[in-house]
Amino acid sequence: MRIGLNIVWGAIATGTRRSEGMKAKVHRRTVDLSGYPDLVVIYLGMRVNALAGLKTLFGFGLKIAKSVETQPDGLLLHENILFSLLPPHMGMRQYWRDFKSLESWARSEPHREWWQQFLRNSGGTGFWHESYFMRGGMEAVYDDMVKDSGFLCFAPVQAARGSMFSARSRAQQPGEPTTPVPVAEEEFYS
Repeated sequence: MRIGLNIVWGAIATGTRRSEGMKAKVHRRTVDLSGYPDLVVIYLGMRVNALAGLKTLFGFGLKIAKSVETQPDGLLLHENILFSLLPPHMGMRQYWRDFKSLESWARSEPHREWWQQFLRNSGGTGFWHESYFMRGGMEAVYDDMVKDSGFLCFAPVQAARGSMFSARSRAQQPGEPTTPVPVAEEEFYS
């Protein structure tokens, strides 16, 4: 039975039939990203820290799904990720054409409203994101995360203040934002 399953799995994985004893070649593919010189990949996660966080997690999940359906300018792909069941820790990976598109979306409605709401009250959850830039550089922020994850597990931790407050400055992106921040640093820390 086990051998049969291996043969079937091999046929499924490679799309071909093979007889016992033949080695299957791995089907390898890659991509040409030269058409995406300013690509940004961002991972985002929300972890439930308290029972009330379940409501927050599922509420944000539905809102995000609706916003992705509108196909924001510059969003190339959105994928949902389950990091853990216990405690519930859900997330997503998004591919953006460039930082300008990502920042513009993050500073506009409905994201702007969600972020303002979350920063007033995390609703029993922790939130984080990590961004990776095709032209080099990475940045991250972790809010109300009761267990370290990602860069927090090995990199020196700093308060998200001053030049570490916004994604643009953390990533050392050139230029000025075209839209105001959802929550100004002075307002957040007052």
